[in-house]
Amino acid sequence: MAINGGPHFQFNPSISFFINFDSSTDENARENLDLVWEELSQGGTPLMPLQEYPFSKRYGWLKDKYGLTWQLMLTNPDDEERPFIVPSLMYVQDVARKAEEASDFYLSVFSESSRGNIVRYPAGIEQDKEGTLMFTDFMLKKQWFAAMDSAQSHNFKFNEAISLLVRCKNQEEIDYYWEMLSSDPKAEQCGWLRDRYGVSWQIWLEVMGEMMANGTTEQLNRLTKKFLQMKKFNIEKLIEAYQGK
Repeated sequence: MAINGGPHFQFNPSISFFINFDSSTDENARENLDLVWEELSQGGTPLMPLQEYPFSKRYGWLKDKYGLTWQLMLTNPDDEERPFIVPSLMYVQDVARKAEEASDFYLSVFSESSRGNIVRYPAGIEQDKEGTLMFTDFMLKKQWFAAMDSAQSHNFKFNEAISLLVRCKNQEEIDYYWEMLSSDPKAEQCGWLRDRYGVSWQIWLEVMGEMMANGTTEQLNRLTKKFLQMKKFNIEKLIEAYQGK
């Protein structure tokens, strides 16, 4: 989803998107990777040049002209095939060396979840301690994510420019995820929260989407006025506002 959110928060590399070009299923994977890199590079900035690295025969990291960051990688997975696009969280600054802890926490919160790969730092890398997590991927509710850790100096951290949206069917699910994830009452607003690692989440009602898609102007105005006053969403009160009760 995309929202015109105003100038308050800027995209940065703390949350980027892997694009996996699987050479085991696409004989033109390398060529397709290069084509997408060329398109995304227009007006953008390379962060890591497109070339061979120890972890991939073809990889590059760039910022596109809108400030969103992408990691393009040539893959040939030995285990379960990964989706073409995977959100990636990078733990730096005050949450450096917490990627493993954070991913363990998310796995405990969400059902239908599992750990994928873990890659740890070898010896000899300045600031990044040997044996700590460098990269992992994991599945939450059948959605794949990646996480990276870096104790190097970085001038960015998680913010609200990119959030993770949890679609809830009922108030019980809203209450559960809010209780499990929210760690900063000052950051709670309109269904948004911030977890203990600084990642922003939207705890979203599926019925809200239905009302916003089908409502009249008057219904939407009442609904909007009501949810702007809320922190955690209350289904009953939102439906009442929508119906004009």
